[in-house]
Amino acid sequence: MEKFCGLDVHKDSVFMCGLSENNEKYEEVFKTLTPDLERLRDTLVDHGVGLGAMESTSIYWYPLWNILESDFDVKLINPLFIKQVPGRKSDVKDAEWIATVLMKDLIKGSFVPPSIIQQLRLYNRKITKLNKQLRRSEQEMDEMLQRCNIRLSNYVSDIGCKSMKKVVQAIAKNHLNLDYLLSLVHARIVRKSGAETIRASLTGTFTSVDIEILRMIVEDLNFHHDQLEFCKKELLKLCYQHFNLQMELLVTIPGVKEHAAACTISEIGTDMKFFTSATALVGWTGLRPRNDQSAGKIKGRKTLHGNKYLRLMLVQCAWGASRTKGSAFMARYQRFRKRMHHNKALIANARKLLVIIWNILAKKEPYFAQAI
Repeated sequence: MEKFCGLDVHKDSVFMCGLSENNEKYEEVFKTLTPDLERLRDTLVDHGVGLGAMESTSIYWYPLWNILESDFDVKLINPLFIKQVPGRKSDVKDAEWIATVLMKDLIKGSFVPPSIIQQLRLYNRKITKLNKQLRRSEQEMDEMLQRCNIRLSNYVSDIGCKSMKKVVQAIAKNHLNLDYLLSLVHARIVRKSGAETIRASLTGTFTSVDIEILRMIVEDLNFHHDQLEFCKKELLKLCYQHFNLQMELLVTIPGVKEHAAACTISEIGTDMKFFTSATALVGWTGLRPRNDQSAGKIKGRKTLHGNKYLRLMLVQCAWGASRTKGSAFMARYQRFRKRMHHNKALIANARKLLVIIWNILAKKEPYFAQAI
């Protein structure tokens, strides 16, 4: 008699409900400390459970998954797909409902990558967070300079450029000589705006507190930059160590460089058996328009919610591919740009990139240029 188990996972508790095909039911509540989760595993073994399912609740499902995956066939379920109708709802009922839909084979498990891919994901997602923190520190730096009436950011293309950083580092060390600060600005910026204008933009008023705050901001920038470089280095190291062939194949695609290839592998892995087709992968990533139609009228074509980390990288790669002269992606972008917005054209190219990536990983063949 096959037995099933539903697990409703929370931060401090796990509600377990076991069901068998002859309608036997057993329920219990466990805490989320490691000894309690091990006791949960032993309880499931004693009851002869063969298949279990749990909701993907924030990050709280990770510890339970790590303990159960070696002994049971466990499915991770999107809560949206098993949402109950209102009424008579409780944590125990949730666990029973998960077990019920599992027993009736009404749910499909989410993609949970193997351990090495999860390690790559940690590096990749940390890189995304560090980029955001670095940008916030740069904005704080510019805000502090503006307060001191240093207007150099008005004449540079990016507040995180080398000229800005050199000037801020000099000011943080109390080097306020205008000729010295002017020498740190790139010659192209000086020629474009004029030496007198740049000199005037570097003329400001500072107190000892202003300089001390700028020094702390510079330390934050250096700290985030060092961590970013370390994560990128380790990500590429692990990718080439375990997936050297796939890395070499992916970088043959226009717009896809080493870091983009590593990001792709860290999010979808290299085994395409979970994604039965390129269309399934596109939908999972969120690059496919939704199907919202009623009474013959299309109500919306917005793209779906999907993997935001992979989607961000693919759109950046699509922009690079669209600017690669002679590539099919450039011709495709220019063709779409005539009849749709720039962003929609980029999303279309990002989707095409992902389809090509699926075929490369599934067939283990390099990219070859063709009309797309």
